[in-house]
Amino acid sequence: MLAVRVLLDQDIEMTGITFQTPFFGPAGAQKAARQLGIPLRVVDIGEAHLEMLKNPKYGYGSQMNPCIDCHALMLKTAGGIMDAEGFDFLCTGEVLGQRPMSQRKDALRAVDKLSGYGGYILRPLSAKLLWETVPEELGKVDRQRLLDIHGRSRKVQMALAAYYGIEEYPSPGGGCILTKEGFADRLRDLLATQEEVGLHDVELLKCGRHLRLPSGRRLVVGRVHGDNLRLQALAREEDLLLRVKGIPGPTGLLAAQVSVQEVELAAGIVAAYSDAETGEDTVVVLSGRENREITVTVRPKEDFRELLIQ
Repeated sequence: MLAVRVLLDQDIEMTGITFQTPFFGPAGAQKAARQLGIPLRVVDIGEAHLEMLKNPKYGYGSQMNPCIDCHALMLKTAGGIMDAEGFDFLCTGEVLGQRPMSQRKDALRAVDKLSGYGGYILRPLSAKLLWETVPEELGKVDRQRLLDIHGRSRKVQMALAAYYGIEEYPSPGGGCILTKEGFADRLRDLLATQEEVGLHDVELLKCGRHLRLPSGRRLVVGRVHGDNLRLQALAREEDLLLRVKGIPGPTGLLAAQVSVQEVELAAGIVAAYSDAETGEDTVVVLSGRENREITVTVRPKEDFRELLIQ
C-alpha cells in the first residue's frame, strides 16, 4: 500500500495484481486496492505454484514456505502481463532486511534473476539502497523521491501510513498457510507418500483430521461442522462420503478406490468419532461412488490413534 502511494505521488498510473493459490488468497489485496482507489487483477497460479512447491530452487523457509521461488513466480507472471499489455515496470512493497529469508539483498537479486524481469522490478520503499532499475534510468520514476527504508522495525512504515491517512493495513505476519507448522507437516507427508499430488489433495489437507489406511490411502474426518460442509463440497464423483445415520458426528471422505475391508475400517473410524456410544451397533451411510448402509460396532477412537497423520 505504501509503495503504491509513493508512486501515485509521482502521478504514475498503477494497476494492482494479486495471486490466488490454495495457500493464500486475494482478500487482503482486494481491501487494499479499494482503499487506494486503484484497479486490481486476481490471477490464479495454483497449478504452477504447486509444481514449484514440490522442488523449489531456493528451498524452504522455517516450514514449507518457498518464499524466494514464490516471489519469483509471481513476478514472472506479472512480467508476462506487463509485456503483453504494454505496462512500463513492476513494483512491490518489499523492504530490505524486513524478512530474514526473502528480503535480504542477495535474496532480492535471486528473485530478480529467477523471474527474468530483474531490471524492471522496482521496490520504492528501499529503492535508494538498491540497484537502479530501468524505469529509473529512463526517467519514468524519479529515484530521488523514492525511499531508503530498511530493517525489521515498522516504525517508519507506520509513520508513513499515518502521513498518507492509511488507518487499516495488514499485520506483518502475512497470511500464507505454508508457514504454519501443522499444515506444513501434513503437506510434507503428502508429498513424501503420494506419487501425484494435485490441487484437490491440497484442499483436503486444510480439512479435519487425516488418517492413513493400511493401503496408504487417506481418510479425512471432519473435526467441526465447517469441515463436514467443506468435505461435502470437495467430494468428487469418484469419492466416497461416510456419515453416521441419525447421530451427530463427522463426515468422512475417501478420495480414492480402496478395498471393501478398508471401507468398513473407514466406517468404523467415522463412527468412533461420532456421538454414538462405544459398543453399540451403528449404521454408517455411504454416498458418492457407493450408495448403501453398513453396520459397524462402535470402538473407542483411541483404537485408531496409530493411523492418525500428525
